[in-house]
Amino acid sequence: MEENMKLKKLIAGMLLVMMVAAVFTGCKKEESTGEDNSLQKVKDAGKLVLGLDDSFPPMGFRNEDNKIVGFDIDVATEVCKRMGVELELQPIDWNAKEMELNSGNIDCIWNGMSIDASRQEKMNLSEPYLRNEMIFVVAADSGIETFADLADKAVAVQNGSTAQTILENSDVYDTLKEATSFDDNVTAFLTLEAGGCQAVFLDSVVAEYYITENDKDFVILEENLQEEEYAIGFRKADQKLRDEVQKILSEMKKDGTLGEISAKWFGSDITIVE
Repeated sequence: MEENMKLKKLIAGMLLVMMVAAVFTGCKKEESTGEDNSLQKVKDAGKLVLGLDDSFPPMGFRNEDNKIVGFDIDVATEVCKRMGVELELQPIDWNAKEMELNSGNIDCIWNGMSIDASRQEKMNLSEPYLRNEMIFVVAADSGIETFADLADKAVAVQNGSTAQTILENSDVYDTLKEATSFDDNVTAFLTLEAGGCQAVFLDSVVAEYYITENDKDFVILEENLQEEEYAIGFRKADQKLRDEVQKILSEMKKDGTLGEISAKWFGSDITIVE
């Protein structure tokens, strides 16, 4: 009798182990063969939710009617049209962009986002679509013409931007009186205009647009700290969505639509999509 009980316990134990192993193996199989449905989810939802900093002209910003407009917005609108979905714009805290993306609140980050090692590691990036330089803007009558002239001067920069990272890791940074970060570049420019700083460090495409559109007596220093490129950020696993957007961008480049949008905002086709 006792031997029968031991045998039953042994068999029960073996069955339990086999069941656990089967469940574990099934889960692992599901994980390893999990299908990427990122594109289908967007199509099923009927919209692409685009995360952006809505104060980053000319890429994405609010006009006088408080409507979000810009180069990236026009391009994304056309991409969504060809994809058969609506574009939904979702302003986000730029410092929390990765969290917004990975939490599922947005489908992509598309707003003049520079490529760097950290973003390449955390996101699935598109191919570059625009080149950019990181430059200093100063008042025309400031007497500042070179990096050396920035010594003991106060510089404004956008918080959480690649501009901030580049500045803080440069030799110029060590010579500054201070570097103050602001939530957006518009506030940084207003600080420069009010005399609260002597320079703003930011993207050249943003600087050129702001100076021209607002007729400000500012100049851009000839030297730049770094050249970089813009890309669209997707979740790491969302390869199909990323590839579909990339395919449509290439089609827009070939048929001239991308060039037309670029000319509207920059005066010529400065895009680098292949």
